[in-house]
Amino acid sequence: MTMRTRSLGTTGPQVSALGLGCMGMTALYGDADRGESIATLHAALEAGVTLLDTGDFYGMGSNELLIGEALRSAPAARREQALLSVKFGALRGPDGTWAGYDGRPAAVKNFASYSLQRLGVDHIDVYRIARLDPDVPIEETVGAIAELVEQGHVRHIGLSEVGAETIRRAAATAPIADLQIEYSLISRGIERSILPTTRELGISITAYGVLARGLISGHFTADRQLAANDFRAYSPRFQGENLQHNLTLVEALRKIAEQKGVSVAQTVIAWVLAQGEDIVPLIGARTRERLTESLGALDVVLDKADLAAIEEAVPDGSAAGERYAPAAMEHLDSER
Repeated sequence: MTMRTRSLGTTGPQVSALGLGCMGMTALYGDADRGESIATLHAALEAGVTLLDTGDFYGMGSNELLIGEALRSAPAARREQALLSVKFGALRGPDGTWAGYDGRPAAVKNFASYSLQRLGVDHIDVYRIARLDPDVPIEETVGAIAELVEQGHVRHIGLSEVGAETIRRAAATAPIADLQIEYSLISRGIERSILPTTRELGISITAYGVLARGLISGHFTADRQLAANDFRAYSPRFQGENLQHNLTLVEALRKIAEQKGVSVAQTVIAWVLAQGEDIVPLIGARTRERLTESLGALDVVLDKADLAAIEEAVPDGSAAGERYAPAAMEHLDSER
């Protein structure tokens, strides 16, 4: 397979049409197999995936260490093709609790220094604060990243989960390559004001949650028991009647997928790919099996009839439950 590419905005790099979100390899989705995670990273690079996404707070830095190990053990040619997208700013306690976000310029540079060390690289390709710090103007946070770009420690500036006004203010401060934000068949809020704004400004979308954390992958079942360290156990869309309702949407999608001879996950990822060349889905595969399935979405062609059928099966706003618990929703500038 020859990997297709897309550009991260008018100022950013060319990246693989699908990126790999690495969070679940060390955090928030229950226990993970380290050996399989590294094998999956190697397989992704071998398949032509270039964009690897992480956060310095995933597993308290262990996700970056994992990626660093995978890159060191990969063939040189594959290692050199990797483009690293890193989120920073989340504050956590030793027990894993969340304590807000820090976007002060001094903190930005401190976070970057540690990420460079853990990843074992001399620069970060795209750097972004994970959530807006309400106490620090976005101009100051972006300005600090711009200084890191001038110094060669960062190549491009990204944003994460911010609204249209914040996007405009950030873009007026320095060139922005992309906005990382949740976007899927059941999370389409960005279509109202955020996506029109990024398109006006020449900023791409790196879409996470395209499978809604596995909910609309076709593999999640109502009787699945989630571990205490799996945040989906507390996610509104995975609870009680919400879950039952959302899984009925998946069954409607399954009929469409079966008619095309593909999986539900491939159909859902292909739908996101079809929404525009300025959108790069991040797939959260933790195993080589799931990676292979997700990459198969690149071969799925959805015509107008397919897209209409998908829209009828899962209309905008049809999901039950918010995408995060109330405390986490409060940190989303994109939802204001």
